[in-house]
Amino acid sequence: MPYYETVFIARQDLSTAQVQELTDSYSKIITDAGGKIHKVENWGLRSLAYRINKNRRGHYVLIESETAAPALHEVERTMRLNEDILRFMSIREDELSTGPSIIMDKTSKDTGDSRGDKKPYKKEAA
Repeated sequence: MPYYETVFIARQDLSTAQVQELTDSYSKIITDAGGKIHKVENWGLRSLAYRINKNRRGHYVLIESETAAPALHEVERTMRLNEDILRFMSIREDELSTGPSIIMDKTSKDTGDSRGDKKPYKKEAA
């Protein structure tokens, strides 16, 4: 079966328990169809790039799964019908990722300086 990576954004006014409940319901659809859930990451409440349905923030969740296409279509259909889901995207992957996603890795190692080891520019005195 092919591997899929699904990310969805839930409304900002939902509690963490409600977001977990949504994630569990989507995972159940996949497992009931004979698929496997390999990784679920809750990226937390993050700012959106632009307002979506009067929301400035949203709960981001990643689900990595191995499932048949009809099960994924059912998950996407239920996301489309749910008013609590602002956006979602599913992408087919060639292989599963190892370790945490880039978002989780970035938030755990975030130092506030995105320039790496570069030193700040200093003007030489003449």
